[in-house]
Amino acid sequence: MGWQPNYQSETQIYAKYILKTKPDAKIAVLYQNDDYGKDYLKGLKDGLGQKAASMIVAEESFETSEPTIDNHIVKLKSTGADIFVNISTPKFAAQAIKKIAEVQWKPMHFLNNVSVSVGAVIKPAGYENSQDIISANYLKDAADSQWDNDPGMKEFLAFLEKDFPEGNKLDSLIVTGFGVAQTMVQVLKQCGDDLTRANIMKQAANLKDFRTEVLLPGIKINTSPTDFAPISQFQLMKFKGEKWELFGDVISADVGG
Repeated sequence: MGWQPNYQSETQIYAKYILKTKPDAKIAVLYQNDDYGKDYLKGLKDGLGQKAASMIVAEESFETSEPTIDNHIVKLKSTGADIFVNISTPKFAAQAIKKIAEVQWKPMHFLNNVSVSVGAVIKPAGYENSQDIISANYLKDAADSQWDNDPGMKEFLAFLEKDFPEGNKLDSLIVTGFGVAQTMVQVLKQCGDDLTRANIMKQAANLKDFRTEVLLPGIKINTSPTDFAPISQFQLMKFKGEKWELFGDVISADVGG
């Protein structure tokens, strides 16, 4: 059983936003040619529904062995698409952001959550090239000053200071690990004295509106015997200046399979 939202959920969120704000858009997709990339692409198409065939005007896959994806960006620009969905890992995401600026293509740019690191992607690509890129998140960001007085973030930072002082508070994977651990504690609490494997699995599949306070406000964990995906909610965010800014409401995208 995983914890964080799956890739299909994320691109379904983008599809909902596109249908709401630019229903007549022409979409160009860059995706990594593996299960990760194809999973994201499937979510986008499922989210667009019957309009996927007419709205997606180009799909360009790339191999991780390619030194650069510049030629793919040039090809996608030539389609005249006004939305670009960037399904790539950090190295290639940064390349895409830089190349888009270089060729003066100005689509609405959606960047998968895998590559939203300011340090690893946005800064190398250039803050000036990254303005208004849209992505989605479900966790609080320790680098964001809006959480400075947040009880959940204070709890996380106190944990780091006491038990993991060498940990980098800006590493989202550490925030994820903290949230996973808190969720596991909740499962064990629900188990009571029956710590058999069967009961642990039963309780893990019976979480109702549970929150670890490193999640963004409004996002809750729910599981059931037929739904093993704890988190299927996101909030959209846009890159402004030198940081991501959350906007809009929490959006759900429950993926059945």
